Amino acid sequence: MKFNLLAISLASCQAVFALPTDTLEERDTVRGFDISHYQTNVNFAGAYSSGARFVIIKATEGTTYIDPSFSSHYNGATAAGLIRGGYHFARPASSSGATQANFFLAHGGGWSGDGRTLPGMLDIEYNPSGATCYGLSSSAMVNWIQDFVSTYRSKTGRYPMIYSTNDWWTTCTGNSVAFHTTCPLVLARYSTAGPGTIPGGWPYQTIWQNADTYTYGGDSDIFNGGLAGLQKLASG
Repeated sequence: MKFNLLAISLASCQAVFALPTDTLEERDTVRGFDISHYQTNVNFAGAYSSGARFVIIKATEGTTYIDPSFSSHYNGATAAGLIRGGYHFARPASSSGATQANFFLAHGGGWSGDGRTLPGMLDIEYNPSGATCYGLSSSAMVNWIQDFVSTYRSKTGRYPMIYSTNDWWTTCTGNSVAFHTTCPLVLARYSTAGPGTIPGGWPYQTIWQNADTYTYGGDSDIFNGGLAGLQKLASG
């Protein structure tokens, strides 16, 4: 995800996860993308016409930052017919997981069973302005994530998606397997050769962020399954 230097989800995993990544090219996939305020001219209609069916939109960061483009991006995605949802850029050193989950929920990160809203996504990755793991031990980081996940689940009835990389997850959580049966994985790996090693006991990724550019704005994402699976992820 792109971040600002200034401010620099699943009832059943089996229901939305697809086959292992070594069969990814043989499966149906659905294109999508993710965006933040860095993308000022997103062509939602063009993305939909090209085959994209979902977009994940930055809503919040920490407990002090609300993305100023979230509302306009969300409305644009809705008007274009895209399945859409919000994401929160975690700042584990600044406050508890519960506090940040509540901030996210208060500013666009909620979920509704309208069939068009993805569960919120926790973007947990490299610290853009300090220690890679935010000064937390692996066990403390897992506890922080669990605090966020539990709070989000208690308020929405859905588990949030978790966005990360194999390297960060292995380094900063000790490759924890605490979330692989509850939270859909959004795995970042910029490559044309597939999503690579899947961390944390997840058997496969639900969404692969495969490139940091996308023709119609933002980063490129690929849902690991067909449209019916994407719709199931949205509807719960």
